[in-house]
Amino acid sequence: MHIGQQEWRQLQSAPSGERPATFKSQYHALADREPDPAQREAAAGFLRAKLAELEGMDSGLPASPEDLLAWMEGNARRVHENYARYLEERKAGGPRRFFSNRAHALYVLRSVAPTKLVDGAWLYGLLPHWRSARASDLVRTYVEELGEGAADKNHVVLYRNLLARYALDPLDDLPDALYEQGLIQLALGWNAEAFLPEVVGFNLSYEQLPLHLLVTAYELNELGIDPYYFTLHVTVDNSDTGHARRACQAVLDMLPKMDDGGAFWRRVQAGCKLADAGLGTADVVESFHVGQEALRILGQKSKAGGGAHSDYCRVAGRSVNDWLRDPREIGAFVQALQQAGWIRFGEPVENSRFWSLLQGDRAEMFGVFSSYELQVLHDWIRGAASADGRAYTEAAPSGPPKRRATFRALVRNARPLADDATDTLDPDLALFREQLARADDAERSTLLVRAMSPAQHWTPAGLEATRLFWRTLAA
Repeated sequence: MHIGQQEWRQLQSAPSGERPATFKSQYHALADREPDPAQREAAAGFLRAKLAELEGMDSGLPASPEDLLAWMEGNARRVHENYARYLEERKAGGPRRFFSNRAHALYVLRSVAPTKLVDGAWLYGLLPHWRSARASDLVRTYVEELGEGAADKNHVVLYRNLLARYALDPLDDLPDALYEQGLIQLALGWNAEAFLPEVVGFNLSYEQLPLHLLVTAYELNELGIDPYYFTLHVTVDNSDTGHARRACQAVLDMLPKMDDGGAFWRRVQAGCKLADAGLGTADVVESFHVGQEALRILGQKSKAGGGAHSDYCRVAGRSVNDWLRDPREIGAFVQALQQAGWIRFGEPVENSRFWSLLQGDRAEMFGVFSSYELQVLHDWIRGAASADGRAYTEAAPSGPPKRRATFRALVRNARPLADDATDTLDPDLALFREQLARADDAERSTLLVRAMSPAQHWTPAGLEATRLFWRTLAA
């Protein structure tokens, strides 16, 4: 599903009560806790409806599963060739392809979070079948998505840390459409036995290396933003021994040995289509408009600060409290601030009195806006000059602009931090250990699998369960 900028803005600007709640509500029912049978059935119904909707689309797979390895190698070759052309364009002085400024990059990281926070979830339902030789590649892939129990390799932990590092959460104001792809992954994971061919097909498509992953990692690093989550995926999804190759082998392992008339393969192809359903990275990249995002942020803040200003502060003859009473007037309020000289678009932010209220000595609104929100407002005011990628915390250069230090360079020059022990402040960890100590072998297996669910695997209890499970699997 692809939408244009106009439709995207309508989704963002619509009052929350007018947005469809299906994707987000079902997503949280499957992501936040172990769903009950009714919630699982609702998720299965969602999958059946989505598969019917995609029925006429081309899966992009070869006609025969015997050609999968050649298909995978051809895809990897095309991606590498396109990436080489991208690098040549950049070396020749071409602009970034994805991120117009730093705020754009952070906006994308925030918008794709509902998908990234359930990374690998589509394989969870195969975990109870870890003893099956035919499912071994898929189970191993899931455990690797969980970092084999290491917090610094668990994909969801990494993305949660990325969101926290750049103050990109909370996410409760994201458009509902951004939850669809994550919901698909969760629905497959909680109904894997009923949708086994579709899980295999989804995994096959999703684990192939996409060009956008390489470009995203390159441009984040260039902007001084941590790219590790994305570079990790580039390495683990490689076509030699990584998840891309293993996904092809999983299809071949799972194909029925008895003649089923091609039914399983057709369902694999159907599952492959699910990987492209919903909004993807390209959609999110194209949707960004710094002015629209700035007005959304200001409108959101007006709900909290509409009565917190003194009456003596007036703009265009009206008190600030009066302006902020109705979020729909934010656009007019910004125009009034501009006309009064409080905001000077296209100039350094230091020239805008409004900015001095947010940052600097004795800033009267210090702490009102998050780091992400300040970056958006910073780049919005600066306009075209924000293409230099400067962070809002950086002072304006006094001389000719210098080349920006990449994230990797910043890390190399930073003082090393002492290694911290795994955080054990978790209400489930002690309970998990107590239950595990009393469990017999069958109960132990069930406890480990439950603790490795999408709702829990990223917690200290889930990480410990993954380490224990991995030792058993690797033994």
